[in-house]
Amino acid sequence: MIVGRLRTGCLDDALKLFYEMPVRDAICWNTMIKGCLDCVDLTTAEELFDEMPEPSVVSWTTMINGFFQFGQVERAELFFKQMPIRDLASWNAMINGYCENARVDNAVKLFEQMPSRNVISWTSMIGGLDQNGKSEKALNVLRECQGWCCAQSEYFDVCMECLCKCIVFSSWHADSWSRSQVFVCASLITFYANCKRIEKATQVFYEAVHRNVVICTALLTGYGLNGRHEDGLKVFNDMLRTSVLPNQSSFVSTLNSCCSLESLDRGKEVHASAVKLQLGSDVFVGNSLVVMYSKCGAVDDAVVVFKRLKEKNIVTWNAIICGCAQHGRGMWAMELFSQMICGLVKPDEITLTGLLSSCSHSGMLQKGYFSENTSIELKHEHYACMVDVLGRCGKLEEAEDFVRNMPLKTNSIVWLALLSSCRMRSNLDLAERAANYILDLEPHCSATYVLLSNFYASANRWGDVSRLRVTMRDKGIVKQPGRSWVTIKGQKHLFLSGDKSHSLSENIYWKLDWLNMKLKELGYLPDKRFSLHDVEDEQKEESLFYHSERLAIAFALITAVEGSTIAVMKNLRICGDCHSAIKLIAKIVDHEIVVRDSSRFHHFRSGICSCGDYW
Repeated sequence: MIVGRLRTGCLDDALKLFYEMPVRDAICWNTMIKGCLDCVDLTTAEELFDEMPEPSVVSWTTMINGFFQFGQVERAELFFKQMPIRDLASWNAMINGYCENARVDNAVKLFEQMPSRNVISWTSMIGGLDQNGKSEKALNVLRECQGWCCAQSEYFDVCMECLCKCIVFSSWHADSWSRSQVFVCASLITFYANCKRIEKATQVFYEAVHRNVVICTALLTGYGLNGRHEDGLKVFNDMLRTSVLPNQSSFVSTLNSCCSLESLDRGKEVHASAVKLQLGSDVFVGNSLVVMYSKCGAVDDAVVVFKRLKEKNIVTWNAIICGCAQHGRGMWAMELFSQMICGLVKPDEITLTGLLSSCSHSGMLQKGYFSENTSIELKHEHYACMVDVLGRCGKLEEAEDFVRNMPLKTNSIVWLALLSSCRMRSNLDLAERAANYILDLEPHCSATYVLLSNFYASANRWGDVSRLRVTMRDKGIVKQPGRSWVTIKGQKHLFLSGDKSHSLSENIYWKLDWLNMKLKELGYLPDKRFSLHDVEDEQKEESLFYHSERLAIAFALITAVEGSTIAVMKNLRICGDCHSAIKLIAKIVDHEIVVRDSSRFHHFRSGICSCGDYW
């Protein structure tokens, strides 16, 4: 009834009804204050606000809007400063009010101070700047806006409207168009790419009248964000071919694509281009080079790049420490950490994760202990790493006590680390306890079912294996098939266990049979515990011989250059039998064989693995 009277402008009648109400809550008070302002009665609105028992944040914001409505900017500022609690709406009210009252500089200053922003904040700021004759500044704010709103699909239409408005803004100012055209094109490309509309981004690129490094980099970065890494590398090569010199951002995005493609050869080519353009020692390009070499299996090259960098930041140190950890270079990681501390670089949570991983992957138990009094905020990942360190060193009971007594609430990541350690140490009782905890937290955790099923299979408990498989089927849980791949001359070759679909399958299996004969001559005996099928021993041996990583190695041996390093990638953890066999294969063929599994890199040379069997 009150709202009805306010809508017809009957403020006195609304006030009469309001004061007759037996009970008035915050909503009623706020409605009445807003009604007074709509009826152009600021004085009565103020009186109601003063009478209100406990003004809410909405009440304060309504009054701020009212002061701006009447041009009383200073009173609005005073109210904003006096607010006991400020929410996003109150900040937006100030931004919008400043712009509407031609105080755009105040709006910009407050906008920069905002603790958080939403689409209203950005739109108010962009529109306010343009309305006050600052279209160039509006374009700059739009550029910042993209990083926030483009990734949020629900705001796609609003963002598109902002972009279109900014293009119109630029057309109103002929002198700014030449400077703004590049920005608008690059912004549209980035915007479409972030919203997963990469075809539209490509269309904008090819419709651009002029293409410079900014526009090209926007597209190659967009391709990377959308998993189109081959297209990204093509854009980079086109830049070099057409004399558009890449900048730091261009190289960073291109090297990220090389990482995703696991293409060391292409990464080296990009590195060479960076050196020619005198960007090889740039800290941002250098960081990406360290990551690229580490993730593509060439940790020695990563260390060389690291040492040559004159400027290093926390990202540089973390990249090399984590890289060394993944490659089993635990002592290197520790030494680098010491240098980092001597250089007065403060470590962070990523540094600690890298150090703990290096201890785990190198069997360095004593160095792995950490103090919970560290200045670094400890997270579940750190506790999981510590559990892994203890488990790999055979201290399973200590690991379980560590999990039960950790100050954070345990989650599946920590229990999975313990479950994985149980498999290595054949502790079935503890494995079942850990699995139960995980499934209580995540009933559909596929990794738990797979690990426990493999555990039962290695113990010949085939009834339990069948029970778990039935449960997985009933719950719709699918086991990820093991697969391995190698990249030869830029082409990825994928293999599944027992796979015979490759065009060179006949040669691959001939090579594997030859290797198996040589292995037996060296005394190799298959470890049937790692055959996860209830079949005869002869079939178990055969299934182990044709695991996906062995097929990939055989293919690489018949296609790779003599004496070159063979790099194999695998989506799951390498099994113990293959680990033993590949150590001997590396000795037989006199190649270094690098295998990256889901946990780490293994460098096999002359019958030895870099992990020291702590994989």
